[in-house]
Amino acid sequence: MSYYHNTTRRKVFISYYHGDQNDVNCFVQKFSDIFIAKTVGVKDGDFDINSNDPQYVMRRIRETKLEDSTVTIVLIGNCTHSRRYVDWEIKASLQQGQGLPNGLIGINLAYIKNQALAPDRLDNNWATDYSLYARYYVYPSSPSSLRGWIEDAFSARTERAHLIKNSNEMMKYNSVCKVHGINHGT
Repeated sequence: MSYYHNTTRRKVFISYYHGDQNDVNCFVQKFSDIFIAKTVGVKDGDFDINSNDPQYVMRRIRETKLEDSTVTIVLIGNCTHSRRYVDWEIKASLQQGQGLPNGLIGINLAYIKNQALAPDRLDNNWATDYSLYARYYVYPSSPSSLRGWIEDAFSARTERAHLIKNSNEMMKYNSVCKVHGINHGT
């Protein structure tokens, strides 16, 4: 497939749990020549949303970060699955109607597939046989691997959008982390 050789730097929204901030910063810095990062809280000047209203948060994320991005990467650490903002960002990324949804990729920060649990909304949209909308990968071994994943997700917006599953209710609160057995707070 020739699109894997594309050198376009796509605008990519990065969704993550702030407890993984150091790993996220390293990822964004390491692959900054592959994509243009659209983030909340990774670099100075990023928009930080201080609200518990899910509709407001989703609207602000769409307006300030997702509106001009085409792919969402969820960086998955041990407790990402339990975070409501990650759920909200994935839901906003998958919304269809006024425009195309974002392509969706989960990347395990633990470097070992299935070591970290995917958030439910992401989990509902990927399968090991690649028969669903999203993709889930172990940390990329090279920039070219990541570029190929991003291009596949970009193409999914039109080729696989009919496979999106986004109807489950939004998380109202952070849940208990299944790895640590505690709720890490707001």
